[in-house]
Amino acid sequence: MAEDARDRLARLHGEMRERICLMDWAPGTRLSEEGIAAEYGVSRTPIRRVLARLEDEGLVQSLHGIGTMVTDPGAEELAQTYALREELAELVGRLSPVEVGAAQRAEMAGFRAQGEALAQAPEARSFARLNMAYFAFGLSLTGNAVLREVAERLYYRTARVWLRQIAALDLAEECAVFLAELRETERALSAGDAMAAALVRRAHISMSVRRLMAAGAAGRAVD
Repeated sequence: MAEDARDRLARLHGEMRERICLMDWAPGTRLSEEGIAAEYGVSRTPIRRVLARLEDEGLVQSLHGIGTMVTDPGAEELAQTYALREELAELVGRLSPVEVGAAQRAEMAGFRAQGEALAQAPEARSFARLNMAYFAFGLSLTGNAVLREVAERLYYRTARVWLRQIAALDLAEECAVFLAELRETERALSAGDAMAAALVRRAHISMSVRRLMAAGAAGRAVD
C-alpha cells in the first residue's frame, strides 16, 4: 500500500526526532532542508513542515541568516522540564488510567527481558532506544490524550541529555538502575496497579535527573 502524505510526514517526523535524540544530529548541528530531502528522497516541502514541527517542539530553532539549528537546552530549562515531567508521570496513574490486562503485562515482560539483556551487555544507543520505546508504552497506560501529548513533548526535549552526559555516568550502573525500574513496574502491573507503576516512573525520573545534574556539575568542575 502506498504511503499517503500524512503517514509520510509522521514517519519523517519520528525518524528526524529520533536522530536528534540519539545525538546523530547533536546540539548546534545545522540542518539543511535540501540535504535532508535528498537523503530521504522527498521534496523540500515535507522536510520544511517537519522542521517547523520540531521547532514548535523545541528541538530545533530557525535563525535568520544561519538556518535551522538543533537546540541545546540549558540547565535551567532542563531542571524545569524534568520537574514537570515528574508531576505528569504521576498523573498517568490518576487521569483515565487504562485497565491493565494480559496484553499490557505481556508487553511489560518483554521490556523487562530486554532490560535484562541490556544489563548484561550495556550499550548507550541500545539503552536510549529501549528507553524511548518504554516511554511510549508508559504513555499507553493513560487514556487521556492531552496528557499523552504534553508528556511526549517534554520527554523528547530531555531525551538527548542522557546520551550527552554518558561519558560522565557509569553506563553499567545506569542499565542496572533501569532494569530495577522495569522489574518494579512489572510487579505493579502484574498486580493491576497502574497508579503504583506511575509512582515508580516518577521516582526514577527524580533520581535520574539528580544523577544527570551531578554528572554535569562534575564535568564542569573538571573543565
